[in-house]
Amino acid sequence: MNAFLISVILLTGVGLSVIFYGGLWLTVRSLAKTRHPVLLTLASFAARTLVVIAAFLILTKGGWQSPLIALAGFLMGRFAVSAFLPAGETRHKCT
Repeated sequence: MNAFLISVILLTGVGLSVIFYGGLWLTVRSLAKTRHPVLLTLASFAARTLVVIAAFLILTKGGWQSPLIALAGFLMGRFAVSAFLPAGETRHKCT
């Protein structure tokens, strides 16, 4: 496995992470506006998970190293997404 292939697989993992966690962020922001929040949550989870699992299954064709490298990229992307998304407002409960 050469350096170019490793970097492509790593970037694939980062991209999958952006899709997964970015989609989660969009879903959470849309929950207050929808009439069916449970349906939106389940559909979003199913779609995001299906995309990520399908991509990881495709990567397993190259051996066990490819999904491991993509998983490292997925974790890096998770931290990148949380760093770039705006922090939510904290709400204080009235007691």
